[in-house]
Amino acid sequence: MDFNSIFLNKMKILLRDDYPQFLESYQQPPTRGVRVNTLLGDVSQFLKYSNLKLSPIPHCPEGFYLEQGEGIGHLPHHHAGAFYVQEPSAMTAVLALDPQPGETVLDLCAAPGGKSTQIAARMQGKGVLITNEYVANRAKILLSNIERMGIQNAVVTNAHPEQLCQQLDGLCDRVLVDAPCSGEGMFRKDANAIAEWTPEHSLSCANRQLEILESAKRAVKPGGVLVYSTCTFSLEENEMVVCEFLDRNPDFSLEQVPACIGQPSRQNWLDVPYDLSKMHRVFPHQGGEGHFVARLRKEGESSFSLQPGAKSQDIPLFAQFWEETFQDTLPDTVVLNRDMVSILPTQMPVLHGVKVLRAGVLAGRVVKNRFVPEHHLMKCPYHLKAEKCLNLSSKDERVFQYLKGMEISCDPGQKGYCGIWVDDYPLGLGKASNGRMKNHYPKGLREFS
Repeated sequence: MDFNSIFLNKMKILLRDDYPQFLESYQQPPTRGVRVNTLLGDVSQFLKYSNLKLSPIPHCPEGFYLEQGEGIGHLPHHHAGAFYVQEPSAMTAVLALDPQPGETVLDLCAAPGGKSTQIAARMQGKGVLITNEYVANRAKILLSNIERMGIQNAVVTNAHPEQLCQQLDGLCDRVLVDAPCSGEGMFRKDANAIAEWTPEHSLSCANRQLEILESAKRAVKPGGVLVYSTCTFSLEENEMVVCEFLDRNPDFSLEQVPACIGQPSRQNWLDVPYDLSKMHRVFPHQGGEGHFVARLRKEGESSFSLQPGAKSQDIPLFAQFWEETFQDTLPDTVVLNRDMVSILPTQMPVLHGVKVLRAGVLAGRVVKNRFVPEHHLMKCPYHLKAEKCLNLSSKDERVFQYLKGMEISCDPGQKGYCGIWVDDYPLGLGKASNGRMKNHYPKGLREFS
């Protein structure tokens, strides 16, 4: 691999005795991983059904190294949201963030959604996750992954960080900034990242990263946590950005990143008054591709929390559908906006002027005096009544027919809208009549090969 000599010289100075191992790692294939979606089932359930060749990632109980092989995005379990394909070192940022059920959490630069879906699983459906992406087409990918993983308590936004954080001033228990970067940690898996790298680009990224952090700090409540991460090796984009931010914001202080793969940053890398060993690095020869993580705490204490969200509106058509379809009691935050019925998170921020792509679950639409459910509703782990669930084995040919958009057979006793499940994971929506299940899997998600 023909690396830019300037980059290699920087890495040689940075790594010293470890440099030969780093260089040799680029002769090896990139590290791959998957993370089990514990919102939809525990690790033992996933391992019971999965045929993937996996080995545990020590620092992440729900994470596994994946042996090299064909792409797995076409598998039924992937469509069902049973797992997320995620590079192992990328899992470290959320471990440092340590989100808790019931909190208000912001993922400011979230697409494609790996870290947001990891946060959501840790929150166990309680509290609210605001997950944002500034680039519109990437925000749509983020929303698709939020749906696929069955997340109920997310607010998906498409906003500039400054605009969004002004609206969230002092509201968030935890904020993650997984900042856009020069991507040096992706060199082993992405040849384009190598071709596009220049020292000037790295410095440009550092300026933008500092601006994003200056926006993000506004959203952190007193006593809250701010985690900064990148997938690059550059001192200018990592430790130097954090130190500059601390210089400007003495009300923030460094906290230790929990032990995980990789190594602490080294104090001799910079002449600064901060303990660099509290920050953390992962290099390609250490069990991942490349990542940097720093955890900061904002001074003070706060007893403020978001108020409960809107109370349910009386929507008789939806209430009737819910009673006929689910075992669970009717959610208490159901609202009707024009013709759209949504189940909002139990806590909701007020976001004036911010483009919200999705708040909670898009349950369906009221169309000509009837309720028509949406895909997102059937992707969530609500408990369907037996007659409203077609639970298939992943080996059943009907699963592959369904993913291709075809009509499939079902129990003759099933009628109306039903959930299609695979190996106890929610796959999507169908409509049953006379032993046939009409396909309602979204066209953009279907398999055509």
